[in-house]
Amino acid sequence: MALQIYNTMSRSKEQFVPLKSGEVKMYVCGPTVYGYMHIGNARPVIVFDTVRNYLEAIGNEVRYITNFTDVDDKLIRKAEEMNTTVAEVAEIFIAAYGEDLAGLGVKPATMNPRVTQSMDLIIELIKELEDKGYAYENGGDVYYRTGKFADYGKLSRQNLEELQFGIRVEVDSRKEKPEDFVLWKAAKPGEIHWHSPWGNGRPGWHIECSAMVREYLGDTIDIHGGGQDLQFPHHECECAQTEVLTGKPLSNYWMHNGFLNIGDEKMSKSLGNGLLVKDIRQRFKAGTIRYFMLSTHYRNPLNFSEEALLSAEKSAERIALAESNVKHRLELAPEGAGEAASGETVDRLANILETFHAKMQDDFNTPDAITAVFDWVSLANLTLANNEAKSADLAALLKAFAEMNDVLRLAPELEEEVASEDVERLIAERAEARKNKNWGRSDEIRDELNSLGILLEDTPQGMRWRRK
Repeated sequence: MALQIYNTMSRSKEQFVPLKSGEVKMYVCGPTVYGYMHIGNARPVIVFDTVRNYLEAIGNEVRYITNFTDVDDKLIRKAEEMNTTVAEVAEIFIAAYGEDLAGLGVKPATMNPRVTQSMDLIIELIKELEDKGYAYENGGDVYYRTGKFADYGKLSRQNLEELQFGIRVEVDSRKEKPEDFVLWKAAKPGEIHWHSPWGNGRPGWHIECSAMVREYLGDTIDIHGGGQDLQFPHHECECAQTEVLTGKPLSNYWMHNGFLNIGDEKMSKSLGNGLLVKDIRQRFKAGTIRYFMLSTHYRNPLNFSEEALLSAEKSAERIALAESNVKHRLELAPEGAGEAASGETVDRLANILETFHAKMQDDFNTPDAITAVFDWVSLANLTLANNEAKSADLAALLKAFAEMNDVLRLAPELEEEVASEDVERLIAERAEARKNKNWGRSDEIRDELNSLGILLEDTPQGMRWRRK
């Protein structure tokens, strides 16, 4: 098997060959930290976390960079609303972003460079573009001469004469041509600013990623990712800025996830229809949200609804319960020194894993990979139905599950509010209360455990517990 990735640049699946064997340089555009993460933003976060997980699972060391845009018009307005500084706004929402990542079972990036900490790099890059004739200054603003880059439009397949202007692209009379985009903005009175050769100001949106990619990953990277809406203008402009300086491709593979829609509209903060991740996490676990996001192929649009999340919750709980049941049975199973798993179990698990990897290697086909996980669930339940199941079979089941779950994280190991030893202590106290026929205390403990999200279950092997 060889990993195939759909490359937006070529509009086709291509075999993935990293620049250096065993190492992957990956950059994913991060958030503008002026508010809480909405569920639409959670899709690329989960998608590219899963991509990274799989690249690591097949033996690569992944250097995964995602930036924080911690100064722009939105942060300036937010600081005015909150009567505080841009820096304080950024700190508040970067911290909130980290909490949401943890709550979604997403691993931290290798590095999160910030715009405000990269200003020298950005100014240097703009100066290089100006020296080469690709940038010009007018009234303290600096613009990129889009028409001078012959390949402009190659990523988004837009014709320069027919460009549709929208996200963060302002038509300005100071531009030589309407399609030129801003690299440096002159500061308005009282605004946060940095000193530059063109006067006090701050960077435009597109230049920051070009500077950070070049500084932390090099001239050419393996994978550049982001939402479909970033193809144009953001990623198109990144290509134009970087490639005229290096003479090399900015990225060998471009990946873009489809929109998360609510009704017939893309979900976004700017449209005012973005449901916040922090609120959704109050109702649904990480495994449920990840299941919902990964149950549709990342390049396809995904429709959000409460019904879809409730359905995902049932499916994710079925997977988590099967794993929990196998773990519980293994704890109770007698040790079999030198015992080997049965040939049938080994063969069936091998087939399940082969299917899982084949689907993941087909452009990260997570919906079909999840089907392989449910094949595992069926095998786990069949094995558990046999009261004489060997510990080696149970251990083999858990090992195979871990191989798949380390990628998808449908049952992520998140920090729990209640420690296992505290649960065991309460259960032991309840057992003692029942033994002494202190039914009132027994019921109190059951209610306390229930309020903590702990369910008690009677099984043929005795009382056991699991988290809701």
